Amino acid sequence: MIKVAIVGASGYTGVELLRLLLNHPQVEITCVTSRQNAGSPISSVFPSLLGRSELVFDPVDVELIASRADVIFTALPHKAAMAVVPDLLEAGCKVVDLSADYRLKDAAVYEQWYQPHTSANLLAEAVYGLPELYREQIRGARLVANPGCYPTSVALGLAPLLQGELVDLASLIIDSKSGASGAGRSAKVGSLYCEVNEGFKAYGVASHRHTPEIEQTLAQLAGKPVAVSFTPHLLPVNRGILSTCYASLTGSHSTAELIELYQEHYRNEPFVRVHPEGELPNVAYVRGSNYCNIGLVSDERTGRVIVVSVIDNLLKGAASQAVQNMNLMLDLEEDCGLQQLPLFP
Repeated sequence: MIKVAIVGASGYTGVELLRLLLNHPQVEITCVTSRQNAGSPISSVFPSLLGRSELVFDPVDVELIASRADVIFTALPHKAAMAVVPDLLEAGCKVVDLSADYRLKDAAVYEQWYQPHTSANLLAEAVYGLPELYREQIRGARLVANPGCYPTSVALGLAPLLQGELVDLASLIIDSKSGASGAGRSAKVGSLYCEVNEGFKAYGVASHRHTPEIEQTLAQLAGKPVAVSFTPHLLPVNRGILSTCYASLTGSHSTAELIELYQEHYRNEPFVRVHPEGELPNVAYVRGSNYCNIGLVSDERTGRVIVVSVIDNLLKGAASQAVQNMNLMLDLEEDCGLQQLPLFP
């Protein structure tokens, strides 16, 4: 059995990693950490796991973690991750980092949107963990930067169009919506029930930190710089992301032609599903799963294509994609431990 640890396991991403890894046939969870819950059984923090594990949260001690595990999931906020990842790598561990600290290749861009980077020497080595785009680079990597939730939905939604040079890159507009769990588990006024319920609002307009990550991936797909207008919104639901991506087509392409393109592009991808013409995805169709569902319409009147992409923000947008990356890093079957169908209704 492969020994794994979760650093920062007391949040929503942490509990989803625990749920997935406790059912993974090839791994054993040997260490979980939480600064605020050190000494507490995981079932006292997450009653949903009652009876499934006797693990107790440890404090964050790199030497202890590295002595117990071969693969580490760092589910920490940005800045906190870069304080432990270099030492874990130095100890010989493989790391899947779920923060933003190693996603951006340019340290100056990271520092513009976040804060000073203390281990920028690792940025060139870190592999961006979107398997549908970078599968071969992920295999054998020792540090994988797990993508953000919004960037995952956008990159998978637009990849066939950009690689096929079918859209005007200057026309890209991305309108995304996320469930409240995307804000994390810590108490915030904006995440309170009475603040979210029966409300619907935009936030981070022209300033959301996922913007440079989205642009970096789309630029790699297009082979040239890309700038987007990205506006996220908060939905009054627990989980799920729906991204609606707009672009002007460079030629005349019908909905049927573009759907055929997408179906062929993702034919061998186990976790991307393309809806047939006349159907569009719903966040309810992917809840609790590692799937990304995509639908689209070619608007012949305006010459634009509208792509709708949905994921579960806590799974394909975080925890299950991290497990997918681990499977590739360790040469396991890519879908090992990830074959759960979505929950519905």
